[in-house]
Amino acid sequence: MRKIFLSLFILSFAVSHAQKIANPKPFANLITEQDLKNNLYIVASKDFEGRETATEGQRKAAAYIESHFKSLGLAPGNGNDYQLHYPVYQDSLIKAAITVNEKSFTLNEDFAVNAGVDYNATLMGSEIVFAGHGISDSTRDDYNGVNAAGKIVLVLNEDAAAQQRGPGRRFNPYRLQDAAQKHGASALLVVMNNFPRRNGNAKGNMYQNAFKKTIYPNTFYISEKIALAIMGDDYAAAKNGKAQPKTYAADVELEFAKNTSHLQSSDVLGYLEGTDLKDQLVVISAHYDHLGKRDSLIWYGADDDGSGTVSILEIAQAFAKAKAAGKGPRRSILFLANSGEEKGLWGSEYYTDHPTYPLDKTTVDLNIDMIGRLDDSRKIGDSTNYVYVVGDDKLSTDLKQISETVNKKYTKLELDYKFNDPKDPQRIYYRSDHFNFARKGVPIIFYYDGMLDADYHKPTDTPDKINYDVMAKRAKLVFYTAWEMANRNDMLKRDIPLQ
Repeated sequence: MRKIFLSLFILSFAVSHAQKIANPKPFANLITEQDLKNNLYIVASKDFEGRETATEGQRKAAAYIESHFKSLGLAPGNGNDYQLHYPVYQDSLIKAAITVNEKSFTLNEDFAVNAGVDYNATLMGSEIVFAGHGISDSTRDDYNGVNAAGKIVLVLNEDAAAQQRGPGRRFNPYRLQDAAQKHGASALLVVMNNFPRRNGNAKGNMYQNAFKKTIYPNTFYISEKIALAIMGDDYAAAKNGKAQPKTYAADVELEFAKNTSHLQSSDVLGYLEGTDLKDQLVVISAHYDHLGKRDSLIWYGADDDGSGTVSILEIAQAFAKAKAAGKGPRRSILFLANSGEEKGLWGSEYYTDHPTYPLDKTTVDLNIDMIGRLDDSRKIGDSTNYVYVVGDDKLSTDLKQISETVNKKYTKLELDYKFNDPKDPQRIYYRSDHFNFARKGVPIIFYYDGMLDADYHKPTDTPDKINYDVMAKRAKLVFYTAWEMANRNDMLKRDIPLQ
């Protein structure tokens, strides 16, 4: 009898609790156009310098988001910390030099390097191996007949290599490096035909993984002038496809030096504890990074993804007010502002690989990336009352019906599934932070305005161009959907395999 009474009490509590918080409208109405605008003019301001990952502008934006979460009374989402830090590296070129038979050549005029790929070394070789187009796979082996072990290898340029691979095949320097490494080359010279070049960026691209499984030979992209200095008259025959692999006697010195900076970036996590289902989680995410600045030119990133960032700030406020009024959600909610999205979904990848809350207890990720503009190419329906919904049919048969029911009841937006098509040429499903949750099996919805033209990834993506009325309505849809996800009895089924 005692067990039956206890079960009935728990059920009664859950039902009465759900009834107490059944009306989300007063809290949804706290999401206002003016608040969104006020926040966006700060997040997408000159002060935040375009919010590029691992820069001062990104750190300022992270501090702003953290301060906002604290002001709402949200708990830190990473133990005692509101930020989840992850490593970032960047290389700065110190020196690159080539000499052939004591003749020096000039960087960017005669050769180029990739600071992010090569390692510090001075290599001096007297035998240079010519290996055709440098291809070595199941279809052909340009290394046949030569011994490249411990040698500097020279291969032909991208146009010739691409043509040899057949129509539609693109030049792939990593394929050439892989072949050279497998044949034991100490360095690789790739002949290119796009010299002289403008002075390249002395800094390489940022990257996450400093410790490589395979260390490739140092690679120098060289002009025809250098190829002639090594191969002499044979170079003309090589260009015409008439030269065979051969070893040339030439004294070649390759020098490369760089400095590697150990940087850092972070996601910002605000946590709202639930009631009777607090061990389960709803994640509401957006990325707050953008493309940064070049000299004095700033990529403001108002829509991408300042719009998503300020939306989660407003949604967090609505849920915090609900909890303060005694009507908080049953499940806990994590408000996750990611950095590194523009670099390759770094922040969300780091979180899902190092989750601060179990992913098997995370019922859904609702990801917002660009909801402030209108898609001029959309020619159906009401172009001022829509949102693209992506991924709701990918992992759970529950999710789409819930999403549509919530929208029909509250916001009545046109839910456009254009980018849900598996044949979508833009591959939008794979291009924002929700995908890292999906790859771990967590059901997702991605909210998006479709603005891939106009000011996308341009300095002109500024807050004065945002449609704040439409943006507020879209943010409310996310709030209402999160409200339902946080308060329904069951977690979402995970009954569709990841595609």
